Amino acid sequence: MFIRNESFKQFLRFYPVVSTLVAIHLVLWLFTELIPLRFFIELKVMGVGQNALIQEGEYWRIVTAIFFHFGLMHTLFNSFSLVLFGPALEVMLGKLKFILAYVLSGIGGNLATWFLGADYLTHAGASGAIFGLFGIYLYMMIYKKHLLDYQSTQIIKVILILGLIMTFLRANINIFAHIFGLLSGVGLAPLVLQNTRPFYSMAVPYDHHHEDGIQFDPNRWRKKRIPWKKIIFWGVLIILVLLGIFSR
Repeated sequence: MFIRNESFKQFLRFYPVVSTLVAIHLVLWLFTELIPLRFFIELKVMGVGQNALIQEGEYWRIVTAIFFHFGLMHTLFNSFSLVLFGPALEVMLGKLKFILAYVLSGIGGNLATWFLGADYLTHAGASGAIFGLFGIYLYMMIYKKHLLDYQSTQIIKVILILGLIMTFLRANINIFAHIFGLLSGVGLAPLVLQNTRPFYSMAVPYDHHHEDGIQFDPNRWRKKRIPWKKIIFWGVLIILVLLGIFSR
């Protein structure tokens, strides 16, 4: 469920929302830090979350702050997190509900940051939205167990345990965005998970609108096993992401 075996072209075709979000992250980082362009720099100045300015009426920052990041590693880790944990939910929920869940979770985290954080606090990043995705997985793990396989459930448990530990132990972390992004995802889950069926990772993603819930792949018996090098690569990547996403 969390180990990707699609080609790059397949990934773009199967998961357009996740692909677009990652592209936005990378483009904004590229043209604000690596190849700084005045337009994008001014866009970032206007877009990051600043509690004092939000208090003065610049409410759009509650939304736009979701898409900006501080530095390359912050950008990459959040983007990797989306690549790992977003595709299954995009297919299971459908594009519209996935976008709503992602953005509303990010808004929930940023609203909490505004209400509970210091006036001088400046914040940015997709962590609140990503924790919202984890919140949906957490809800499935408790109330919709049939939607998750055993391995995925264990990965989610590790994420949540590490998340709670690192959120409160590491410096420079937006605790409010993490915790309330997670709670927002849990709160949204009963709505977005209505009529949702398990994610089937075969040759192509599970058809969310298929009427009988079963996707037949005529070549499934001829499939080669995932190469061990790919398994190691994604295993290491998951570990790095688990350590890295809690840095902000």
